[in-house]
Amino acid sequence: MPDADAASADPGAVAEQPRPRDPWDYPRHWIADVLASDGGVVHLRPIVPDDADRVVRFHSSLSERTRYMRYFGPTPTLPPRELARMTTVDYQKRVALVAVLGGDIIAIGLYEGLGFDGKPESAEVAFVVADDHQGRGLGPILLEHLAGAAAENGFTRFEAEVLSENPNMVAVFRDAGYQLSRSFDGSTVHVEFLIDPTEALMSVRNGRERASEARSVANLLRPSSVAVIGASTDPKKVGNALLANIIAGGFTGPVFPVNGPAPTDDAAEDPGSGPGGSGPGRSSPAQRRGHPRPPSVRGIRAYRTVRDVPDPVDLAVVAVPAAIVDDVLDDCLVKGVRTLVVVSSGFGESGEAGLESERRLLEQIREHGMRLVGPNALGVANNSGSIALNATLAPRIPAAGRVGFFCQSGALGIAILDTAARRQIGLSTFVSAGNRADVSGNDLLQYWDTDTDTDVVLLYLESFGNPRKFSRIARRVSRSKPIVAVKAGKGAMTAARAERSSAANLDDQIAQMVLDQAGVIQVHTISELFDCATIFAYQPIPRGPRTRIIGNSSVLGSLAADTARSGGLEVTDTIDLGAGATEDEFETAVTAAMRDPEVDAVLVVFVPPVAVDADWHARALMAAATTPDADGPKPIVTTFLAVEGIPPGLMKPGPNGLPQRGSIPSYGSPERAANALARSWQYARWTQRPESEVHRPDGTDPEAARTFVREVMADAPDDPSAGPGRTLGPRESATLLRWYGIGVVPFEEVGTMHEAAAAADRLGFPVAVKATSETWRGRLDREGARLDLPDATAVITAFSELSGLTGDSVLHVQKMAPKGIGTTVRVRDDKSFGSLISFGLSGRTFELLGDHGYRAIPLSPLDATELLDEPRSAPLLTGYAGEPPVDRAALTDLLTRISTLVDDIPEVREVHCDPILASPDGVAVLSAVIRVGPVPTRADTGPRRLS
Repeated sequence: MPDADAASADPGAVAEQPRPRDPWDYPRHWIADVLASDGGVVHLRPIVPDDADRVVRFHSSLSERTRYMRYFGPTPTLPPRELARMTTVDYQKRVALVAVLGGDIIAIGLYEGLGFDGKPESAEVAFVVADDHQGRGLGPILLEHLAGAAAENGFTRFEAEVLSENPNMVAVFRDAGYQLSRSFDGSTVHVEFLIDPTEALMSVRNGRERASEARSVANLLRPSSVAVIGASTDPKKVGNALLANIIAGGFTGPVFPVNGPAPTDDAAEDPGSGPGGSGPGRSSPAQRRGHPRPPSVRGIRAYRTVRDVPDPVDLAVVAVPAAIVDDVLDDCLVKGVRTLVVVSSGFGESGEAGLESERRLLEQIREHGMRLVGPNALGVANNSGSIALNATLAPRIPAAGRVGFFCQSGALGIAILDTAARRQIGLSTFVSAGNRADVSGNDLLQYWDTDTDTDVVLLYLESFGNPRKFSRIARRVSRSKPIVAVKAGKGAMTAARAERSSAANLDDQIAQMVLDQAGVIQVHTISELFDCATIFAYQPIPRGPRTRIIGNSSVLGSLAADTARSGGLEVTDTIDLGAGATEDEFETAVTAAMRDPEVDAVLVVFVPPVAVDADWHARALMAAATTPDADGPKPIVTTFLAVEGIPPGLMKPGPNGLPQRGSIPSYGSPERAANALARSWQYARWTQRPESEVHRPDGTDPEAARTFVREVMADAPDDPSAGPGRTLGPRESATLLRWYGIGVVPFEEVGTMHEAAAAADRLGFPVAVKATSETWRGRLDREGARLDLPDATAVITAFSELSGLTGDSVLHVQKMAPKGIGTTVRVRDDKSFGSLISFGLSGRTFELLGDHGYRAIPLSPLDATELLDEPRSAPLLTGYAGEPPVDRAALTDLLTRISTLVDDIPEVREVHCDPILASPDGVAVLSAVIRVGPVPTRADTGPRRLS
């Protein structure tokens, strides 16, 4: 319906105001690529005067009804004055955003401040969407980004006038998550709502993001037709291999080879050596016209360009030289192609010049409304019987199964697929994203979350494009589907890519803690990845850690038990049946374990030292595993003859003859079997945690804090040597914390002994006098502080001593806090995981030992509680050696408040509270340092957008 995306604001309601900005000087961070509800990409940016002709074309393309709903009248043409007002705004009190596709405007949204007596708080909002693009969710997207811009400019409320006959417009506001206040005036409805982000609003935004990203991946993995651009008749060429694999895979839709005029330079015809290749230089147009185009490739009619294909094309797989990839984009736009898979190399992996080419490619892809896998990708596959797509360069892919796999490295992807096939791990879908310029692991997680064909998710990652978003999505997906991840290090990448990649500096300890927080099972090798995949794909999740080991070798059984215990399992007993154990003895022992309510999992060691009838033993094990009176489902793993994967005798065949759930996985050694079982329990334990939602503590004032931070940043001196942003002084830091209910123990800054004495008198004795320079703070010998000073004389003496000792011109006089154990809380930016919060005991000894726990922000109360237990020195807080335990609830509350501060105000880049004295009666923050600065583009905050 055309009126679903149209609203109206009276253009003459507000008088003109002076514009503080140049018409082209708009905030660049308002530019965004966004996903529509159908998975297509739309480019958003502020309007500029040069858009006048585009706005006229856009307006003329609207239907009469859409124009009527927007302007409350027919308005066949825009008056020149109105056109000038629309395209010349001040980007503060009046803001307009345009949605652009292929250079044309397809939607416009604007807000205009109301009431200029003092600082305006309310603005009128309106937007209109081209008829051909209505129903794509562009109205809520424009509203979200306009609200973000308005909030930056100090507005807190939006208002809108909507015709009564346009109820769908009111529904757009409501469905966006806002709490509406409505009033009726005959033919119009007046709508008002606060634009501050609430939990309900963020939930709606995240849900919309989830649906659109999943849809964009569905466009990739479930195409109705595929074009291979660069299809070649030469079997040695990449384009030929791609087409051959798609045909051999049995793709259920039409396949169109596209092989425009062939270049005379044979080297230029091939896009490099596939994923990981260096890529050739650009050939001239004359060269590319050098040879006639063959009429068919592999017996299928070929086309000169994709726009010549007579039928629709959903997915284009591009295998042309990197230098001429640009030439195919316009054709794909005209054809309406939704997704491109670019296997061509010669982009970011080849150096700075290639990286710049990759940036240009992504910019053009998104301007054309498409999504990109690659470049330098191995390809994509979907084993669903209704799709049967193998658009990869891999000579062998696994059979259909229930495991989804994402990796970045194309060359490694071939080995991964071959290993999965040998281990009989069936895949539902596979994506090798190569340089991951666009489609990432986050996008695939959004898709697999609701994909009914996928039960287990495997990730091979070199880096996290948006770590905070990954953590948010993974927490949700892990609740229903295991995620197993290999986090590659610097050695897995080329030197050029490692230099740019966050993975080069990844701290494994931090990675483990943060992935654990999100429920992700982290492993270190491809072998471990598939060990975990096998048990998750074919066996149930254990309900507890109690494990019984049954075998025919006491030595191997002992190895399995030791490994199981180190992995967190409880070995209830180890049953040695002897080297000559019969199949009946195995069946009896395993059946008893399946019936025993004190057993949660079973590990069977079967590697006989003498020849036995393995088939009989396999049948006995399968019979025991399916005993009808078992005490609930229990996982069984084995080392059956040291075979890897699913031995024929332990396979429960599905309708297609492939292994299905209930098959028993075998491992090459008892240690690997025990490790896989321990990983399964690790995941089960995480799913059994009560869901703890992130919530806002009482007594916070985020709006006051935001205003304070913006004012501080606006006043920050321009000091390139100090980097972006600035470090707040002690008083400023304490002020910011106070708006989140965190009190720093009262202190005053003093410059003379008389000021020190007066400050101590105001604060109340006893007090401490402390040095302020970093060199003297936190010293083990406490030489930088004088404590428990009972009177003015002691204060004056302490001031004199410390001034002379430290050379500090300014000292702190602080009220003494109750005695306690010194702890420290810090938030900092991590190159791999974004904003991280850490906790540990205070002091250089603990700092040197790295004895801190880490979590990703935001923290739930359960996250905060678990973080307290993460450091090895945590027992000191719980009553070690007869000491009274500290107030853990107060520490948890402090962690939650600091997390909320950083989550609310992403400009807060670092917080360091040290020391924090924890006692049985509460906590006391003695010192705090906060740094503010520009928000990294990878932050998962603000209006939703593509990275």
